[in-house]
Amino acid sequence: MTLTRREVSGLLSRNGIRPSRALGQNFVVDPNTVRRIARLAGVGRGDRVVEIGAGLGSLTLALAETGAEVLAVELDRYLAPVLRSVVEPRGVRVVEGDALRMDWAHVLGGDEAGPWVLVANLPYNVATPLVLTLLEKAPMIARMLVMVQREAGERLAACPGDPTYGAVSVKVAYRARAVVAGRVPATVFVPQPNVESVLVSVERLAAPAVTVDAKRLFALVEAGFAHRRKMLRGALAGVVDETAFAAAGVRPEARAEELDIIAWGRLTACTASGPSPS
Repeated sequence: MTLTRREVSGLLSRNGIRPSRALGQNFVVDPNTVRRIARLAGVGRGDRVVEIGAGLGSLTLALAETGAEVLAVELDRYLAPVLRSVVEPRGVRVVEGDALRMDWAHVLGGDEAGPWVLVANLPYNVATPLVLTLLEKAPMIARMLVMVQREAGERLAACPGDPTYGAVSVKVAYRARAVVAGRVPATVFVPQPNVESVLVSVERLAAPAVTVDAKRLFALVEAGFAHRRKMLRGALAGVVDETAFAAAGVRPEARAEELDIIAWGRLTACTASGPSPS
């Protein structure tokens, strides 16, 4: 059993809760959609699932139905008690806190505790930094299926040459493989957003795609994409010289959007003094 549109509306009304635009709250109210997400996540008995931004528990209940062990994270102190009343009777553990600042090793256990799967309808305003933070700081999360705004999802999964390919795409590719796994219509949300949503599947690599310092790599990538219309020779002037381009096998006439993670790694390795990591 999961929550219908009427049940979500009733929970909001009885508890005097209005969805917060500041927190990016759009609640899924279609049982078929949340069960589809749980199915695409491929989770079941024996799996450990963490959900961020659990809201009123629609997706949480669908995940619990699979037999997986579910941990739900919610930031909103007004929603958290309602969430507990809905999902704790189903064996779900609820943690209240900010996912961007959470000590994930403490909450989920270290690498030795075994892998977790993240399945979540992420608040649109923090989705991208949250995915990047989890890839960096929560190695125990082996894979993710996240629902995000379409433009953000396409950036997370973009490849060289795609219109949405950018610095975010390269940062994801450093630690994971990401693909758009499906679309979600705006009509299944309350309130209904003015944007399209997609599901993005993110699978962590066994090791980073390239063996260079991540901070220096990301600083170089950000410098390149800061002037994406320029050739790299101009965008990275004063940072990468002609000999480094030649040694890396990268054309100085290329633009940032043409380089994949491997090429960015070679260019970083061949740059003696890259931009200072932030």
